[in-house]
This record gives sequence, structure tokens and C-alpha cells, in this order.
Amino acid sequence: MRPTWDEYFMQIAKLVSSRSTCMRRQVGAVLVKERNILATGYNGVPSGITHCDVAGCLREQMQVPSGERHELCRGLHAEQNAIIQAARHGTNIADSILYCTDSPCIICSKMLINAGIRQIAYLRGYPDSLSLSMLEEAGIATHQFEGELP
Repeated sequence: MRPTWDEYFMQIAKLVSSRSTCMRRQVGAVLVKERNILATGYNGVPSGITHCDVAGCLREQMQVPSGERHELCRGLHAEQNAIIQAARHGTNIADSILYCTDSPCIICSKMLINAGIRQIAYLRGYPDSLSLSMLEEAGIATHQFEGELP
């Protein structure tokens, strides 16, 4: 059976996450408008910086719990990298849909709100309740993807 468009784009987000060199969580993001992929992103360090699988994980060393102290990380989140990729290529992402393997943190949510994202679909939750409440207040529809991907 053919996957739905949501399943298709979520499969791509999972594939994109495989590029991550994060030692704690591999996350992939895909920005889509009118069934066209605008940009992708995965979590990892900025270009030209030593990857955490080589340099070591600062968050692990400092025992920082997931969902806290985002500034104590060498990497960018998948959503941030997708927004940056779109900006570098001059791609308008307003009114697009974000497909992401994880629900966004508060920092990414604020960026997604200001970027004009209209909907977010994700596979796994993330321990950041403020994030989802701000997205709801901003009128951005969110939903956790149900079921197994084909």
C-alpha cells in the first residue's frame, strides 16, 4: 500500500535524522509546502566544527537532562538547521508544514512561530511543555504522528 503524504514526509525526516552525529538523540526535520520539500535539517554542530562523536558530548559530561539548558551544546537542532538552509538558499518557508522526528524545544518553537510555520507533525515527544503551549497560543497546529511508518 502506498504511504500517505504525511507518512512519506515523515519517512524522509527519519532518513534525514540518520545524518546526525549527536550522541544523545538523532533528529531530522523537513519543511514542506504544497507537497514540495523546501528544506531539510538534522541536529549537529555548525559546518567546519568537530563533531560531538569525535569531541565528546558536553551535555553528557555535565549531566544536563534532556529538555534543559539548550545553550550547553555544540550543536544546532534539526529545525534550526532546516530554517538556516532555507534562508541560505532564499527559500520562503512561511505557511509551510514541519515534519520532524521530535516535537520542538522552546527555542525552536519561537523560531518556527516567527518563520510563519503553520503546522507541525512529529513522531516523538520532547520534555518541554512550554514549547507546545506557545505553539498552540500562536495558532500553529501540532500533532503527534500515530502508528508505525511503512
